[in-house]
Parts: sequence; C-alpha cells; structure tokens
Amino acid sequence: MIQSETLELLEWSRLCQHLSTFAATKLGAIAARNIAIPDSQVESEYLLAQTKEVYELENRLDNGISFEGIQDFGDSLERAELKGILAGDELLAIATTLAGIRNLRRLIDNHPDLEILNELVADLRTYPELEKEIHRCIDERGQVTDRASEKLGDIRNSLRQSRSQITRKLQNIIQVKANALQETIITQRSDRFVIPVKAPQKDAIPGIVHDTSTSGATLYVEPNSIVPMGNQLRQLLRREQVEEEAIRRKLSEQVAEVKLDLEKLLAVATTLDLATAKARYSFWLKANPPRFIQPSEENITLRELRHPLLVWQQQHEQGHEVIPVNLVIHPYIRVVTITGPNTGGKTVTLKTLGFATLMAKIGLFVPAREPVELPWFDRVLADIGDEQSLEQSLSTFSGHIRRISRILDAVSHVKVEEAQTAEKAEQEENTSLPSPTPSSLVLLDEVGAGTDPVEGSALAIALLRYLADNSMLTIATTHFGELKALKYQDERFENASVEFDEATLSPTYRLLWGIPGRSNALAIASRLGLKPEVVEKAKDEMGGATDEVNQVIAGLEAQRRRQEEKATQAQDLLQQAERFYKEVSAKAADLEEREKSLRASQEIAVQQAIASAKGEIAAVIKRLQQGNPTAQDAKKATDSINKLADRFIPKAEPKPKAGFMPKVGERIRIPKLGQTAEVLTAPDEDGEFNVRFGIMKMTVKLKDVESLSGEKAQPSAKAKPAAKIAPAPPPPVENTPLIRTSKNTVDLRGRRVADAELVLDKAISEAQRAIWIIHGHGTGKLRQGVHAYLKQNPRISNYEAAPQNDGGTGVTIAYIK
Repeated sequence: MIQSETLELLEWSRLCQHLSTFAATKLGAIAARNIAIPDSQVESEYLLAQTKEVYELENRLDNGISFEGIQDFGDSLERAELKGILAGDELLAIATTLAGIRNLRRLIDNHPDLEILNELVADLRTYPELEKEIHRCIDERGQVTDRASEKLGDIRNSLRQSRSQITRKLQNIIQVKANALQETIITQRSDRFVIPVKAPQKDAIPGIVHDTSTSGATLYVEPNSIVPMGNQLRQLLRREQVEEEAIRRKLSEQVAEVKLDLEKLLAVATTLDLATAKARYSFWLKANPPRFIQPSEENITLRELRHPLLVWQQQHEQGHEVIPVNLVIHPYIRVVTITGPNTGGKTVTLKTLGFATLMAKIGLFVPAREPVELPWFDRVLADIGDEQSLEQSLSTFSGHIRRISRILDAVSHVKVEEAQTAEKAEQEENTSLPSPTPSSLVLLDEVGAGTDPVEGSALAIALLRYLADNSMLTIATTHFGELKALKYQDERFENASVEFDEATLSPTYRLLWGIPGRSNALAIASRLGLKPEVVEKAKDEMGGATDEVNQVIAGLEAQRRRQEEKATQAQDLLQQAERFYKEVSAKAADLEEREKSLRASQEIAVQQAIASAKGEIAAVIKRLQQGNPTAQDAKKATDSINKLADRFIPKAEPKPKAGFMPKVGERIRIPKLGQTAEVLTAPDEDGEFNVRFGIMKMTVKLKDVESLSGEKAQPSAKAKPAAKIAPAPPPPVENTPLIRTSKNTVDLRGRRVADAELVLDKAISEAQRAIWIIHGHGTGKLRQGVHAYLKQNPRISNYEAAPQNDGGTGVTIAYIK
C-alpha cells in the first residue's frame, strides 16, 4: 500500500503518460501507462540493456525503428479460440501485424552486435503463409475477395447478372411510365430494387410498396414484373453470405491453431515498442544511462539532475526554466537533512531523487550529466505533502504519522526478509555471510511538522536515527534547527540546504552540501517593511546564540561561493592550458614531419645529382679512351668536368658581414632554440629585447640572435634613446590564446538542422576568431548538418571536435578566417 501511495505522491502516473506519447502502437502506449516497477536489480539491468541497444539502433537508422502495420488483435485471438468467426478487418489486422513484426525482426537481424534485441526476436514465428492466405481472401477494405473460393466467384457472377437484369427491366418501366414517377431513378429499400412513384399514380405501376416518403407523396414500389428477380437476388445474397462466413471461419480456425505464437508476437512487439519509447523519451530528456553501484563502496553521483515533469512543463506548457540539483552522497551517509526557506526547492529535490531512482529501475535513462551512478533501491517510500482529511477526522500531524508508520513497517518487513534470506543461505552453504544491508530509499517532507515544535523535533530525531539503522538512505526536509546538529554527533548524517538570495528575497534553488540552512524570516520581514523595533524585539527573544549561528552559516556560505568561483576559474585555466599544450604539440609534430620530408627529398635530389654527374664524367672518360688523346682533347675533357662541377657542386656562400641590428616587426633567428621569431621591442641599453614565436614571448640578447640571412647582431655601446624608436605595435590578435566564453558559444541542442543553420549564420557573422558549437551526440543528424554547413561557409577556415574535457564530439570548434 505504501509503495502505491509513494507513486501517487511523486505523480508517477504523469511520467508514465508522458512516456506513452513516445510509443508507436496502441499496445506500447498501454504498457507505458501501466508500466511495472521491477522487483530485482537483474531485471532492471536487463531493461536498461534493452533501452541502450534500441537507443543505439535508433542512432544508426535514418528514419528510426518502424512499427508500421502492428495492431492489437488480442481480443480477436480470444474469440478465435472460442470458435468465433473473425471479421474481415480483424483478419486483416493480424496479417499486417505479421508483416510488421517480420520487418522488425529483419531489421534487428541486420545488426548482430545488438545481442539483447537479437535474443528477443530469435524464436519468433511470423507465419508468412497465414499472412499470404489472409491477403488472398481479404482485400484492403476487410471484404472477402472473389478469388477466395471458386464457389464464391460463381455466386458473385450470378449476382451481377441478376442485378443487371433487374436494372434493365426497371429502366424500361421508367421510360414507359415516366409520368407516374416522382423521379426517374432506381433505388433500394431492404435489399429490394424500387422506383419512386407518385402516390396518386400508384395504380399505374402495380407492385409491392416497400417504403413511403415522410410527406406521403412518394411511394417506393417494386413492380410485380421484377418481384421474382428480386427473390432470386435475395437467395443469391444469402448464398454469398454463407460462403463468406465459411471462408472467414476457415481463416479464424487457422488463427486459433497458432494462438500461442501470435500472443508471443504481440508480447515481443509490445516489449520492443516500450523499449523504443523509453529510448526516445530518454533522448528527448537529454538523459544519460545510469549505472547501479555498490552503496557501501561508491558515491551516489547525480550531477545536474532535472525533474522530468518540470522539463515537460517547460517544453510543452511554457513553464519556468528547470534548475538542476547536484547530489553526491558518500557511502557512509545514511541520512541527509535539507533545511532552508519555504518554496526554496526542498520538496522538488525529494521528488527528483525519487523519480531518478524509479526511472533507473524501469530501464529509463536519468536526466543528469554523466556519470549517473546510484544504488538499486528495493523500495522507494515517501511521505510528501499533507494528508489532512475532514472525512476521516485526520489532522496534518495525524496524517503524517499514519503514513510514516506504514513506511517503518515496510522498512522493517524488508529487513526481516533479507535477514531470513541470509540465514537460509548461510545454512545451505554452511558459510558465514555478512548481515544484510537495508536497501530502501525513504523521502520525508517536513519531518515532525504539524505539532508542538519541541515534541516534533524530538520525534524527528528519533525517527531519523531509526531510519539510519534500517534504511539505505533517507532524505528529509525540515525547519527544526536541532536536526542540523545530528551531523556532528553521528557521521552517518549529512546537512544540506537550499540557497537563498537576501538581496532579491528569493530562493536560487541551488542545493548546498555540508552547510545547514539558516533562518531568513527576520531578514525577509525587515526588508518587507516590518517595523524595526518589532524585528529587534524578535531578535532579543531569540537570543544571541541563534544570531551568532546564523552569522557563522552566512560566513560558510560566502566562503563556499568564493571557493566555487575559484574552482571555476581554475577549471577554465586548466582547459586553456590543455588546449595550448595540444596546439604546441601538434605544431611541433607537424614541423618534425615537414623536416623529415624535406630531408628525404633533399637526399633523393643529391643522389640523383651524383648519379647524373657520374654518368656524364664516365662519358667524358670514354671519349678520351677512344683513339689517341691529344692535348686539345684533354683540355676539352677538363672544361667539361669543370662545367659539371659548376652544376652539381654548390658554391660556398660569402660570409655574412657583421653589424645586423633587429628592428620592430622584423623576423630573426635564434640559433640556440632553432626557432625564428618576431621582434616586439627595440633592444635596450643592455642589448635585450622581446620577441615572440608561436604563442610564447621571451626576452633575448643581441648576441644570441642573427638575421634570417645569417648576419650576427652587432651590439652597440649604448642603445639609441627610446624616444626615437617607434612604439611597438600591439601583438596581433591571432596569436592570443582562444578562450571559450558565453559570447562565442552557441547551444543548438534540441533544434532542427534548418533552424540551427539560421542561428549559426548569425553567430558566425558576429564571431571574430572562433566559435564553440554545442550540438550534443543524440542521433548524430544535427552534428552532420552543422559540419555540412561549416564546410560550405566562406567565413570558416576549418573546424574540429572540442577536447574531451570541453564536450568532446558533442561540441565543434569552428575557426573564423
């Protein structure tokens, strides 16, 4: 009972309704609205594996998984088993479902790496022969076709002939007796062909009156001459009906013979549709797959966790922006007390954690940032809201106590069951097993409220201590200051609070860990205009100790904010340093590769030159060896060899003259570093000046540099006055480090490609050097569209995926020309 109460308090049915809208079939929508909470972690992990594989399959397909043709024919199966005759549209629904599931199985078979889905459809029988027979006998309108049987075909031919004879006979009567007719048409009444006769002229056309108009002015008469034909037509219609029933009965019997297999088909189709709905809902929520942890060994980690119903409200009902909460709970923590002002988000935090736990259990992804790590709780038990009832004479306090009593009974019952299971296992294995760990999640809103503050506080302390011993985790919200001190008495307790901005007199909805909430009632009252003497009197009544505690808490909150700001700055600097390191490493690798390539090409050129020179020298020697060489021949050979020397042996370059003086903006070489650099400032009196190479700046001396042509710098006795030297221009913007800010970042998640291009075009036109584009992972279609747009944009020089710590493949950095 308490489990169903918890689901009602969390508004679980609303999430199930939202999930059902992502189902493709009626069966899937019904299953989503009535989804069951698994009883074991193994089942939850199996459901999660299903969702992950469907999510992966959806990403691989251009148009997603199709459930076209699949319908719910469960009632038809029941009637067929009871020897009932199925209608044509029911048989047609069975045939289209068989085809739809066969297509699903074929689709999954094409992806053998998806083991869970392949195992699910491995043993399915889709009976193509039954589908073919149904389509042969039943047309698209659900009517029995002429080709269903030879007998039916003959009957329908006779029917067409009989109708044609009756029509021709009536046409003749109309031509002869046109004056007696209200209208010259042929119509039907009760399957009999009739013509409209004027009431005063009824004797002109003797026959059977089958109907009369409302005014009585028209009689619908079947002339006596066609009555025998009408009788024959009715007999043929009856024979047609009997034959159609016989055909549908035969098909219904074939369906009944394979009822069990068809029920399995429906079950598998429903399972696949439900898993697909979970994957699509998870994608829509921008959720991530959870991992079940050992609560005694790992932290519960739920960063930037969002309430799924609030996300839906924001997207579909113009609700407020959803502010996420961060939950990181250490293994030894059993109770967390959340304090703070009303409307600060305490209750929403409870419900959000409850939703995250239940979503993970049914195989849904959790709307939080990766990694998503939480235990598998056997039960989620909650006391949230007011159970006051006039009919049952229950006060607020009484309602809370009754519900908490049911929670304690459920927790104790679970613990007894676990103890019995452990004892039985120990007896069977004859080994000593550890005592069972309580595995319930308990959510208590305003624990101990609704009664005398002193007694309520004492009751809340006793209750939380009991739950610390008997449940895995308890999250409780409270206004009692005494509960804040439990953390300092028992390490299993932790404090948290919702932040409150005194400047705006409104909550920020941020959850602060390790800091208890402080009372803001007097501060709010003072800012809202309550008389100062009343506020001061209230402070006197409270005593100085409370004011001192509030001041200490305020100091802790301020210190925390400063630490968060410094942590953010440190993170930004770390990311910037990592980007610089990658850029320098890439440039160094590129230079090394270019040097190797140049050296190899030079070696090839030298070898080719040597081989050519050797060939030409050999030719000269050969000419000398032929015949009797003369002095003139020797001179010619010497001239030829000198020409070869001029061609292949490089001339020694003249030594550079000294006296080179670097100028601002000029490029120089630093031999010690093997680098070229740009001069930023003129040399000072000591011969030192600033240079830049790449993204680095440094100070060098004149003696350590030379010109690009090899000239050594000549240090002067005294540098010229600085006034006569033109001021150094500011460093070009292109060499300053790229830093990601809110101005050069554009978030395209959730947009279509066409809409994203409009946003991108505006952002690129306003950007200067680079722009960070957040498109996420998802199906990959948005990322492909962004990359295609960047390729054809003339302002973009190149683009690349962001570093892993800056979004990875979910973020693209585009560089502006």
